Amino acid sequence: MTKIYDVIVVGAGPGGVAMMVELAERGISNTLLLEKSSMFLSTIRDFYKDGKRVDKEWKGVSIEPRGVIDFLDGTKETTLEFFGNLIEKRELEVEYSKEVESIESWDNKFRIHTTSNELFIAEKVVVAIGSMGKPNKPDYKIPPKLKSVVNFNTDKCSTNENILVVGGGNSASEYAYALVDDGNSVTMSYRKHRFSRLNSENLHILKEYSEKKKLKLKMAIDIEKLSEADGKVRVHFSHGETEVYDRVIYAIGGAVPTDTLRKSKIELNENLRPILNENMETSVSGIFVIGDLGSVSGGSISLAIDNAYTVAEKIVK
Repeated sequence: MTKIYDVIVVGAGPGGVAMMVELAERGISNTLLLEKSSMFLSTIRDFYKDGKRVDKEWKGVSIEPRGVIDFLDGTKETTLEFFGNLIEKRELEVEYSKEVESIESWDNKFRIHTTSNELFIAEKVVVAIGSMGKPNKPDYKIPPKLKSVVNFNTDKCSTNENILVVGGGNSASEYAYALVDDGNSVTMSYRKHRFSRLNSENLHILKEYSEKKKLKLKMAIDIEKLSEADGKVRVHFSHGETEVYDRVIYAIGGAVPTDTLRKSKIELNENLRPILNENMETSVSGIFVIGDLGSVSGGSISLAIDNAYTVAEKIVK
């Protein structure tokens, strides 16, 4: 027989780990944390360069989280250590490499189906999936032969490569100037005339690197397709021009997991975000959403931690 959990939390990011801790603090220990990656905090682990600063606030959103988790600003490494210690000391039950496909209401409970055809059952479910957990991909197809040199993070990069970074956000800019510092020739391509989503620090660094000819910017230009060129990537830009690069890195944002939400019968708003009440509960009673998936601004670790407190209080009541 399949074990029935009191609460299953989906997503082992800061919000998901905080949710498990807040439940344990209230004596609810029959819980399970499901994570599609092989480790917790996969977004920070995979998409942040070593030593990158990690702030608990985001975009000026100032929140002092309630509850027992006292998270402070730090680096990639200190943040991973902090949440890893929470999992270890609280002996939280976590199952990795479990990607949730849908959540089905069943006999006043929920059946959680994974993409590998596994089944988990819970009285209540908390979805703590970050939108960056699934990077956006371009509309055009990436030729199979190029998949080793067309990436969505910098893990496979080395040195002395001619690299194109596609995107206009903070992740794209940080990838770009970090790759320059690592000894690569870097071009950053953005489809708009100016950057509108960068924080002041990244905007300053990009301007400095561009003025010193350390980084090339290609603004107000689209990419129409990619093709193979002797193991390299030929990029076909709008206006008919082409360039060949050793590697292309896309940093064009994260995708909201709308398919999973729709399959779970959760109502979405016009921005394809779940409609929530004051307790972070969705249109399906017993399913909650916390973190940036349930936030307009998104990205704030302190907000995700505070959301966990709100939902834990509701579940106890």
